[in-house]
Amino acid sequence: MTLELKNVAKRVGTDTHIFATNLTLATKGFNILLGATNAGKTTLIKLMTGLERPTSGEIWFDGKNVTGVSAQRRNVSLVHQFFVNYPNMSVYENIASPLRVARIRGPEIERRVGETAELLRLTPMLRRRPSELSGGQQQRTALARAIVKDSALVLLDEPLANLDYKLREELRDELPRLFEDRGTIVVYATSEPSEALLLGGHTATLHEGRITQFGATAAAYRAPPDLATARVFSDPPINAAAVVKQGGEVALNADVRWPAVGAIANAPDGEYTVGVRPHFVAPAQQSESAVGLDGRVLVTELSGSESVAHFELGDQTWVAQSHGVQAYEIGEMHRFFVDVSRCLYFGADGALVTAAAA
Repeated sequence: MTLELKNVAKRVGTDTHIFATNLTLATKGFNILLGATNAGKTTLIKLMTGLERPTSGEIWFDGKNVTGVSAQRRNVSLVHQFFVNYPNMSVYENIASPLRVARIRGPEIERRVGETAELLRLTPMLRRRPSELSGGQQQRTALARAIVKDSALVLLDEPLANLDYKLREELRDELPRLFEDRGTIVVYATSEPSEALLLGGHTATLHEGRITQFGATAAAYRAPPDLATARVFSDPPINAAAVVKQGGEVALNADVRWPAVGAIANAPDGEYTVGVRPHFVAPAQQSESAVGLDGRVLVTELSGSESVAHFELGDQTWVAQSHGVQAYEIGEMHRFFVDVSRCLYFGADGALVTAAAA
């Protein structure tokens, strides 16, 4: 089973929503579309389902050109971030509805609905109406309706966005298991880098209608091809600043310098942009390669077991993210340590400086 986009573009009037895109989705694990609001995730999903037709290019599914085939004639399922259930039907009938449309026989419907409800822990709720369910149970019902069809392609458009934190964590852990070994291509759209990392699989980063990278999620995170992609795949935002590489040193300013190690070591002298993810900026020295810098604390956040500090560094605001509860004082100077062995460097064109390119 394969899904391939060949030079697919979508324009509305003079606006380009999706620039020419070539993409072959992975057949195992999740295919994640990661990008900010209006980056093009939902438009791509509509193109893949057949709800919209590309302005140019072709969509091939399982070796067939389905560019002009309507969504109703494709074996696909779509789950939105909003709970789309039939309010006047029971949970059982909601789950069974696509099977009835496909004219599946009664005993087979009963078997498949029962198995799917058990998988999603909905068996005790089968006789209830959607209005009698919690938000998480309603979204489970929508997921069950997508799964029960045994669709060859399932598209999940930010399906957990409107759930509370606990339910999101619970369903996020369950989703990979739900689709494991089902022979289904799964596409999952999200604006949260942490969600992409938790789900694994393969990730396509989107920026202003362009796919800037596609590959195994962990590898895509570690080696973004350019600064724009690094920004898409970082939350809290990646710290970026102008630096000068001269000889064996990199200088952030007159007071902060460190050895040129890694890919930057053999790069020509000159101006670059350094990118440092917040979890490599800490309030205490955690490695021998860490370099200290002083910043004025502007804002602090406590999220679960992590502390986040936004601090002023020259004319920029940087972010540090560390484990535990840190004793930050708003307005005070604090020493932070940057693990320079983890720095990413980008050239004047925004492209990542790599050892191979050096």
